[in-house]
Amino acid sequence: MKLVYFASVREQLGIDSETLALPSGVDTVEQLIAWLAQERGEPWAATLRDQRLLCAVNQEMCTLQTQLTDSDEVAFFPPVTGG
Repeated sequence: MKLVYFASVREQLGIDSETLALPSGVDTVEQLIAWLAQERGEPWAATLRDQRLLCAVNQEMCTLQTQLTDSDEVAFFPPVTGG
């Protein structure tokens, strides 16, 4: 799967994208976030567990319960503000 990090999420994690095999036992966005937080520690845990974090799977907004496959693109980004 491809993971993409945007804006302040990218800045906090120091990475803009990566390719990762879907970890064993990870079926949802929520489980992926938990896995990344556990495997990579801080600042990953704080950044990805932010309640305001937005996620998209295959360029469509999603919930934490969205199911994942190994061929998905998952994007993480901060809330969008406008004016």
